[in-house]
Amino acid sequence: MRNPRNTVLASGLALVSAMALTGCVAGEGSAAAGGGEGAGAGEWSTDTLNIDFATYNPLSLVVREQGWLEEELDGVEVTWVQSDGSNTANENLRAAAIDFGSTAGSAALLARANGSPIRTVDIYSQPEWSAIVVPGDSEIKDVADLEGASIAATKGTDPYFFLLQTLDEAGIPLDEVEVQNLQHADGRAALDNGSVDAWSGLDPIMAAAEAEAGDKLIYRNIDFNTYGFLNAREEFVDEHPDVTQAVVDAYEQARAWALENPEELSALLAEVASIDPEVAATVIEDRTVLDLDPVPGDQQRDVLEVVGPIFVESGDVPAQENVDTALDELFAPEFAQEAVASDG
Repeated sequence: MRNPRNTVLASGLALVSAMALTGCVAGEGSAAAGGGEGAGAGEWSTDTLNIDFATYNPLSLVVREQGWLEEELDGVEVTWVQSDGSNTANENLRAAAIDFGSTAGSAALLARANGSPIRTVDIYSQPEWSAIVVPGDSEIKDVADLEGASIAATKGTDPYFFLLQTLDEAGIPLDEVEVQNLQHADGRAALDNGSVDAWSGLDPIMAAAEAEAGDKLIYRNIDFNTYGFLNAREEFVDEHPDVTQAVVDAYEQARAWALENPEELSALLAEVASIDPEVAATVIEDRTVLDLDPVPGDQQRDVLEVVGPIFVESGDVPAQENVDTALDELFAPEFAQEAVASDG
């Protein structure tokens, strides 16, 4: 049962004022999220924590459901805000509406390269969460058929950059397609009502579209999907390293729980995302790798070094210098390193 002490707010910058009016009673006790003892009431460096949860970030659902942060951060008011996509998480991080936000790696790099002061403190998954989707009866059979097509994609998110990489690989210039910038759920709706020819989709919405509407994935490539990044505002990381560590510790506790309880995790995703349990199981068991090194480092940088020049070519980042600087500044690996060491 979900911890009733959590205050859950819908995503969006319009809710910043609502967050100020809505109280969360912090959890009592000092059970450590990742091992060790909590700081105790009044001893944390901040008395508020605003953190997101997202259906594309399974570990966030576990941390929120279990109430570990409320228990550990005695005296800290924990507020949960839902992110509908990497773009909304980045918007809320930039506006300081949240302190921690879930994005794809590509979206984190894009934000940092365009001046958003965020740091990646944990890698929550390696997902295959993006693909090119068409209706079941579509005449579009492969990527080559996308030339001249209208395609829905959410700019600033992994599906958008998946689309850019797919078109680039196929030799189709971006100006040879019409990209409709729609939020993920709206992209699926546009596909199903015929407003677009294709959709660069995101799980779990994409898996639901397959099961419910018979939509087809015409192109999959896990190498075009960047990792799941847990990002924090740089100011928060610098000023509140104790709470940052508590969040990362909770994430690593969630990873251990998720690996031991895949069926329960699928059920939790199904509940939060309002999707069929079998669809949720497909997302968790077939398209999400959780058993990985959580420390942001060379593997993620290698992926982002491929994506970065595409940002510049598409005009999403003004210069490669911005990308290179962002790559040098984005990762804050010390928190995940400490969490792993503590578990060991």
